[in-house]
Amino acid sequence: MKTKAIRLYGKKDLRLEEFELPAIKENEILAKVICDSICMSSYKAASQGTDHKRIPNDVAQNPIIIGHEFAGELIEIGSKWQSQFKPGDKFSIQPALNFAGGPVGVLSAPGYSYQFIGGDATYVIIPNEVMELGALLPFSGAGFYPASLAEPLSCVIGAMHANYHITPGSYIHNMEIVAGGKMAILAGVGPMGLAAINYVLNRGDRRPSLLVVTDIEQSRLDRAASLYTVEFAASRGIDLQYINTSGFADPVKSLKLLTGDTGYDDVFVFAPVTPVVEQADALLGFDGCLNFFAGPSNPEFSAKVNFYNVHYAYTHLVGTSGGNTDDMKEAIQLMSDGLDPAGLVTHIGGLNAVIDATLHLPEIPGGKKLIYNHIEMPLTPITDFAEKGKSDPLFAELDRLCQKHNGLWNLEAERYLLKTIS
Repeated sequence: MKTKAIRLYGKKDLRLEEFELPAIKENEILAKVICDSICMSSYKAASQGTDHKRIPNDVAQNPIIIGHEFAGELIEIGSKWQSQFKPGDKFSIQPALNFAGGPVGVLSAPGYSYQFIGGDATYVIIPNEVMELGALLPFSGAGFYPASLAEPLSCVIGAMHANYHITPGSYIHNMEIVAGGKMAILAGVGPMGLAAINYVLNRGDRRPSLLVVTDIEQSRLDRAASLYTVEFAASRGIDLQYINTSGFADPVKSLKLLTGDTGYDDVFVFAPVTPVVEQADALLGFDGCLNFFAGPSNPEFSAKVNFYNVHYAYTHLVGTSGGNTDDMKEAIQLMSDGLDPAGLVTHIGGLNAVIDATLHLPEIPGGKKLIYNHIEMPLTPITDFAEKGKSDPLFAELDRLCQKHNGLWNLEAERYLLKTIS
């Protein structure tokens, strides 16, 4: 079967190509990819090429397919897996396989390391190790974009689970955020910050009593507040506060006052900015945990940490990169239970838009860029649908459907787009 895919040949060398996939082996699965969400990690991979830890050294000769936040339908099942999967099943994939023996060892991942599987393709071959590791995840919910966004949601789920605290006198790590504690999400209204807010407000087992979300751009804070409201948070027992720190003479002092000057139990950093990291460290209370979520592209990135507090106040630092398979399963279950990740999505496009969007992702404002792989469509902000709809009935209807859902992408709009353009 032929596939169209965005393939990486080297640093900033992405190409949209059509080529023949080999016949699947008895331990492989052929799948149709419906949609993929472009991640900043793909920008980093495309920019770094073989300097990236997940990219094989021979991509110039054996290019890989990019994209790792994808969902679709299974088409043909190799005999080994026919008892577990069937054609027509909807799926999501946990891309962080972490197994020995892959194309680049333990960091192998679809979207970084493979010639025949990645999110930015029309059809892919799912290799045996994905199924062996339980990373091919069935999705029974409605539509496809929630399954595509399960991967980014799993990243923030993993971050929450990775935080830890101790009991004085004991060195046993009690994993997780503090239940009923005080949490801050700094630089927290980008796509992943929104996913974190959504998760914190909707998870059923463990929530903070205070959640402070900061940024320096008021329009982004306003959008976050309209999606994940203070009123809804209060109904979940959370005092949610959106804070613009750009006007504060002393942000640390002002933010600590919100805790009664005791500091925060859990602080998450969602931007690789040295002053933000140092601010986060200064905000920690006794036994506070700083989670550096934002992966920097600069290998020399650093920030000061108060080691007096590390020693005497038991503060500590963790970092997470991606979620594991259990985190993905939790994300998919939350989607099935009604959590809608649409607030992350600000742009819609077709496969033809991937190269430009990926290579210029830091320059494109907004949240997630959602790609539908079997259509041609320029990358378009949802907020531009109305204007484009004046001359294009497709965008007019997409705008009508999004306005029906508070200006957000939604299942009705997805169904209409796939039916109209496919």
